[in-house]
Amino acid sequence: MKIGGLQKVSLIEYPGQICAIVFSQGCNFRCPYCHNPELVDPALYGQCLEEEELFPFLKRRKGRLDAVTITGGEPTIQSDLIAFIKRIKKWGYLIKIDTNGSHPEVLAKLIADKLVNYIAMDIKGPLEKYGALTRTQIHQELIKRSIEIVMHSGIAHEFRTTLVRSQLTKSDILSIGKLIKNARLYVLQPFIPSKTLDREFLTETTYSYEEIENIRKRFERDVCRVLIRGF
Repeated sequence: MKIGGLQKVSLIEYPGQICAIVFSQGCNFRCPYCHNPELVDPALYGQCLEEEELFPFLKRRKGRLDAVTITGGEPTIQSDLIAFIKRIKKWGYLIKIDTNGSHPEVLAKLIADKLVNYIAMDIKGPLEKYGALTRTQIHQELIKRSIEIVMHSGIAHEFRTTLVRSQLTKSDILSIGKLIKNARLYVLQPFIPSKTLDREFLTETTYSYEEIENIRKRFERDVCRVLIRGF
């Protein structure tokens, strides 16, 4: 695994659990508003943390940490992700994975092998806007398939969207409800321009809390639970 960073403890990243966060290095998307540019742009990569430095830490923390969240970057592009998780699971940790949904075959394998306990999948926007939003050539069917896999997995999950006003209209946001109809949880996240992959996006804005709250209420007919996270 290419490990770009480690946060030793978090009380909020895995709902209801105390976790460590492992940041994978590398991503196949180039979302301009991404808040982890050092994990996406090879020119900004730092030195990777060796697995043999990470595993002793996790072994020592067994019983004090409940879970490990694997985020990025994009974890599912890592060729040894499954072997990496299997090793962590041997110590009894719960596993949460954050993903952009571009590799449904990896998600299906993780679920089938009972290697994940929680999945958080980003929905960038309506499928027809994915190319522009991610600045890549992504097949829409891959995203659609990942949504279906997660929704029918039987495990805890959430979908989430970062709201950049210039990138998503209110109609765009509401149309996501059709993609994730009857999902357990959908999280609306205001864009916070603290750091971005494209520096021009440091001047971009999000919607007001009142606007997002109105959007949240309109989602309630399609999604079981809708939260605003980040204000």
